This record gives sequence, C-alpha cells and structure tokens, in this order.
Amino acid sequence: MPYFADPADAYKYLAGVWREAAVHPEVGPALMAADIVLQLRYDDPECQTTVRLADPIEVIEGDTEVVPVVTLTLSADLANQYWRGELNLAAALARGRAKSKGPVNKILKLVPLTRPMFPIYCELTAEKDEVAAL
Repeated sequence: MPYFADPADAYKYLAGVWREAAVHPEVGPALMAADIVLQLRYDDPECQTTVRLADPIEVIEGDTEVVPVVTLTLSADLANQYWRGELNLAAALARGRAKSKGPVNKILKLVPLTRPMFPIYCELTAEKDEVAAL
C-alpha cells in the first residue's frame, strides 16, 4: 500500500518539506543560494512539485508554466524514503529507480543541501506515522 493516499496527501508532505525548509533560518538561505528550478514528478499518486530555489523560494504544486532546469521523476514512496534518509539518490538514479532530465550534476549538488531537511520531513510526517501505526 502506498504511503500517500492521494495527490493532496503527497503535496502536504512532499511540497510541505520544501515550504518548511524555505523559512528555516539555516536551510532556507543555503537552498536560495542554489539558484535553480527543480521539478519533482511523482507517481503513485501522480503529482508534481516545482521548486524555484532562489530568493524567495517558490513551491508550486501541479502543472505550471515554469520551466525547470532539472527534473527528477520517481515514485512518491521513493521520495518518502529519501526524505527519511533511507534512499541513496545517486544509487536510485544509477539503478533506474529514479530518472533525471537536465544536468545530473546539478541534482547531485542539491543532495547535501537537502540532508538538513530530513528532520523537517520526519517532523511533518510524525502524526501521519502515528496514525498509520495504530
């Protein structure tokens, strides 16, 4: 059974982590400095989030006219694993579990910037995890 029930559930957490990171006093400025547009396309459930990493950070749910520099395509469950620190993105890309379009080196440069977001994501999903455990 997928972790996310529907696109709204996925957006709450997978887009929510970017929104929370944007206002974080340490993580936000580091992400803004990346100055890149990243699009994350998910399946199961199908949805997408576009993140403009600039000042200010903009998080767009769903379709948009904003053109990404890099696009990462993966299942929402893999994204959930990544944000929990359980997925090596480089290995997932190498094995074809995730796909990228655009300069892969730019995606890989973002990885260290996102690691401080793991606790933010875990805090966001804590209540959902507690309910699921019942």
